[in-house]
Amino acid sequence: MRAFAIRERGAAPVVTEVEAMSPRPGEVLVTVEAASVNGFDLAVAAGYVWDAMPHTFPVVLGRDFAGTVGAVAADVTEVQVGGLGAGVLTALELGSGPIAEQLVVPAAGVTAVPAGVSAVQAAAVGLAGITALDAVDALNVGDGDVLLVSGATGGVGAFAVQFAAARGARVLATARPGAASEYVRRLGAAEAVDYSSDLAAAVRAVAPEGITTVLHAAGDPAVLAGLLVAGGRLASIIGATAEQAGREDVTVTGVMGSFTPEKLRGLLEQVAAGTLTVPVAATHPLSDAAAALADFRGGKLGKIVVTVP
Repeated sequence: MRAFAIRERGAAPVVTEVEAMSPRPGEVLVTVEAASVNGFDLAVAAGYVWDAMPHTFPVVLGRDFAGTVGAVAADVTEVQVGGLGAGVLTALELGSGPIAEQLVVPAAGVTAVPAGVSAVQAAAVGLAGITALDAVDALNVGDGDVLLVSGATGGVGAFAVQFAAARGARVLATARPGAASEYVRRLGAAEAVDYSSDLAAAVRAVAPEGITTVLHAAGDPAVLAGLLVAGGRLASIIGATAEQAGREDVTVTGVMGSFTPEKLRGLLEQVAAGTLTVPVAATHPLSDAAAALADFRGGKLGKIVVTVP
């Protein structure tokens, strides 16, 4: 089968033939229709993870996916052949990934996609949507909060803006003037703040009394923490620490999205109901998967998805 894979250390990912797999006990075979690109894929493509994570070449890129269930192991009863399912790979070992024609995954990790939600939407929600949800939950955002989403035009940021606005927070979203600012406002941001010059001044201009919470998906954690009121909260999805924030009167929490089928199902139900927008900036066919990585590096507004005809 065709897959977007890395065959050895130092090699770039290419579309190549890899060995097809069959489901073992407890597993299902998914005929992939869509898989999204995440920052982790850039790290794998650059070779940054080989000394930190177990792996077996060829390493197929991707983490989240949607597709038709093509076969199930004999002991699997909870997943039906022919249905559209979605999920996020959670295995620590790299090898089989979803930017491919087929994928074998544990049946327990696949959730049914509701009617009215496309494979592209379902794949794009996965990792970014769950990470955003976990970060907003960690911040305990609600009425009365002023939240700065730093990195708002990326996948995680775009979902976080929506979640926080729905919970009653006043959301400030980092974005350059023009199309990016319009984009974050459409998602629910009360204000777009330009991060390209003096972010602190831009935030103070619209929130002179300070902000209560920060979702850190980009930028200098010390600058962001400096904008918080005493007792404020910062949640970082990119590993910022309390020491880097440089303040003892604020709380810094590291967040790594934790996938469960129930979380994904809940997000997909919001998409089906029209209460959650899936911001897909571009799609690329599997044959042009390298362009999807290039788009991601270029900072498109929202998610990049690879489709499999």
